[in-house]
Amino acid sequence: MTQMPEVNQPPSHRDLLNPVLAAIRTLGGSATVAEIESQVIKDLKLSDAAVQMLGGNGQTVLYNRLASVRSDLKKRDVIDYSSRGVWAFTPNGLNAEIVDPGGVTRVANEHDQSRQQGGSVEQPAFDPEAGDDLSPDPDTWRTDLLEALRGMPPVAFERLCQRVLRESGFVEVEVTKQSGDGGIDGHGRIRLAGLISFSVVFQCKRYAGSVSPDLVQAFRGAVDGRADKGLFITTGTFTRNARLEATRPGAVPIDLIDGESLVDKLKDLKIGVKITTRTVEEVDVDADWFDAP
Repeated sequence: MTQMPEVNQPPSHRDLLNPVLAAIRTLGGSATVAEIESQVIKDLKLSDAAVQMLGGNGQTVLYNRLASVRSDLKKRDVIDYSSRGVWAFTPNGLNAEIVDPGGVTRVANEHDQSRQQGGSVEQPAFDPEAGDDLSPDPDTWRTDLLEALRGMPPVAFERLCQRVLRESGFVEVEVTKQSGDGGIDGHGRIRLAGLISFSVVFQCKRYAGSVSPDLVQAFRGAVDGRADKGLFITTGTFTRNARLEATRPGAVPIDLIDGESLVDKLKDLKIGVKITTRTVEEVDVDADWFDAP
């Protein structure tokens, strides 16, 4: 069997639409952003060069295009996401084997134009043959938050990670970065069910691109013999090989928190973000009331 050669350029928006759907289907009909990206990289045999190419906003080109694709498929009522950041097929999208790239763009453009004009747009029933376009992700708060995180001084970012860990149930969390420590920025303990505890050391890296497996491997070398687990936190992403390295059998396990997961955690903990909940008032006229004598 002839193997497909690795792709050295990030696929276009158009060429990512159906691979994203295929990835979610392969993953059981729902998936996180990181899982979708990893599956697309695997399915399309993207090289590290294609995965790590940076865009103008500091994110990788692939990350930006996948975000745009998810946004447009959401506008087309093919997929949607939960408050926990999990993307899943909508009822309309369950039977959508493929979509027409030109179709997804038109509806997305109409959706964006309506939002800009302050109106509302009726969501059409899904039609794989319809034509649409690809447009920016409306959830700009994620990009804004990532940019703010990357602009933080290193010490402030380490303190933020320290607080996130504390708010997430870690105890004895300390920032202890020293020269020659192999990248360790701090340590703490996590207790499970009030019974079992694990020692964890963590590394915090403000990063715009993708973390390579070499960095994960180097961090593991610093963790080995000093803790039960390692936690690598970054504002960037992890390459597929980096994720494989983190879970390599027989080695100290390294948990990975990428930028997408970090902003979701900050939102959940309400750290550095303000969440406004809006309610919609519905008024129904009671015609019988007016008919009463």
